[in-house]
Amino acid sequence: MAFKVFQSVVTRIRDTIGNDFGITDGTGAVIASTIEEEIGMIHDQCSDFLTSNAMYIEKPSLVMKKIEINGRLDFVLYLVSDHPERKKHAELIAISLENAKLYYDEKYDRSNFMKNVLLGNILPGDITIRAKELRVKSESRRIVYLVRTEKTRELYAYNIIQSLFPNNNKDYIILLDDQNTVLVKELKDREDSEEVHKKARIIIDTLNSELMIKASIGIGTEAESLRDVARSYKDAQTALKIGQIFESEKNIVDYNHLGIGRLIYQLPTTLCRLFLNEVFKEGVFETIDSETMMTIQKFFENNLNVSETSRQLFIHRNTLVYRLDKIQKITGMDLRKFDDAIYFKVAMMVKRYLDEVSK
Repeated sequence: MAFKVFQSVVTRIRDTIGNDFGITDGTGAVIASTIEEEIGMIHDQCSDFLTSNAMYIEKPSLVMKKIEINGRLDFVLYLVSDHPERKKHAELIAISLENAKLYYDEKYDRSNFMKNVLLGNILPGDITIRAKELRVKSESRRIVYLVRTEKTRELYAYNIIQSLFPNNNKDYIILLDDQNTVLVKELKDREDSEEVHKKARIIIDTLNSELMIKASIGIGTEAESLRDVARSYKDAQTALKIGQIFESEKNIVDYNHLGIGRLIYQLPTTLCRLFLNEVFKEGVFETIDSETMMTIQKFFENNLNVSETSRQLFIHRNTLVYRLDKIQKITGMDLRKFDDAIYFKVAMMVKRYLDEVSK
């Protein structure tokens, strides 16, 4: 908190009420006062008051009131007064100081500024002006990581990420809710996509090893300036959405490497249903059991290699050939042929997309 802001408010109120007063921090040290000589000194009575459970106390010629902001004890107000309405005076002063603190945080806090940039709450023309006020570099390479964890009321994931990237002048960690945390990371001149992925892997591994929680990360596109950070954040959101649908086994998804999933995600559902009905007759896809589907997936993972697939599935080569023949009878497609395999692969992805949309 800029103590100059408090001191300005204190001086103006003093001119109105005519009484001396001041505020201390959580240790009892005076941070603003109508008597400037007190600033920096320990106010003994406030120090004693801080150790009590009381929120307000009256003494001869003195009242003290604790000021809580967002449920946290931040300051103590002391007012030198015998006025019969001194309690109300103290309440009004506390409200003024609290509003001054909240206004300062809103206007000057860097993390809050970056959060507003992310969410598009600042007009593009105002971003550069506010960045200069806060001494935030406007033109700099940045990348947005959207970290999604299991639902929790604790801030442990946020704290872990903050400990991994403690440079508050360059990197910003923003808590959106109990599942989503954003890291806006400034990139070095020669930092490439491989380094970007390494940092994502460090976050995933640290959260898993220290907190035993699963996490997934969406990586946005590179932002050349602050104005592009919101776009990078939206791209990270899109990466996570598409990754959850088409590559649920992956816990790091890069917007720049979404492949066919990006195309399908952008298609109207009506076109997707038309394509699916063209590839599969009604009810055919539902007749494929889980074991057969696992065989198909493994076959695709091994680039249609029968020998390697049978080895990984721990089955005889002829058993795999029998299963592929069975699939051909059910669907009319021979997955050993490239064209049929492509049709089937895309149809699987379209089916997964439609299932997700219909939820």
